[in-house]
Amino acid sequence: MRALVLAAGEGQRLRPLTLRMPKPMVPVGGRPVLEHLIALLRVHGITDIAINLHYQPQAIRDCFGDGERFGVAITYSHEERLLGSAGAARKLDGFLTETFVCLYGDVLTNVDLTALVARHRETGAAATVGLYEVEDPSRCGIVELEKSDRVTRFVEKPAPGTITGNLANSGILVLEPSVLAEIPPNEPYDFGFDLFPKLLDHGVPIFGARLDGYILDIGSLERLEQAEADYQAGRFRSALGVAGTAAASGGPC
Repeated sequence: MRALVLAAGEGQRLRPLTLRMPKPMVPVGGRPVLEHLIALLRVHGITDIAINLHYQPQAIRDCFGDGERFGVAITYSHEERLLGSAGAARKLDGFLTETFVCLYGDVLTNVDLTALVARHRETGAAATVGLYEVEDPSRCGIVELEKSDRVTRFVEKPAPGTITGNLANSGILVLEPSVLAEIPPNEPYDFGFDLFPKLLDHGVPIFGARLDGYILDIGSLERLEQAEADYQAGRFRSALGVAGTAAASGGPC
């Protein structure tokens, strides 16, 4: 099985840290967030990984190389201009030729990817969106579900009072390669804003899956501080700590 990690973002809300490194390279527990994600994929047997690049791409290449030191194989996709989450996947349609996992590179997590993929296959979905509960729905992409957990609506950062529910898109997805044909090539295109509403309009089955485990978007300095505190307190247990993983013994970049 293959994976795509979205790592092209600049991370303006993480300045001044991101003046000298791309957002997925900011450290938690002394290791880049991207390293935690690669370790998580490897623990779940996903070792063929694509990473899209744009802002300060060499920092990621220099750290992870071809991935061998971390027990994975890495394919890089450089974007001259940002293509958005779905546009990045479309650019890699020659690589993403089977069911694949997509992780947003600014989401620190240790969720059970094996269980998420199993749920995806059980429902026969074209796309499965990992969900978690949030206190403030207005800052997230909110997902509404039927009782069967089939998605009925996506609303990106809804205004207060315009939506019921607090299940948010975690940035952890399982997708079939067939959805890539719905994405225009070489154009900025987003999963939540563009692709998923289009698929719903066409009657394509998208399901939501409620996730257990740690999930935190580290897109601001305050949330990065929270992630570090959670790591130090043991509230976030990284896959880097799992015995036997190559990443755990690879040493920091």
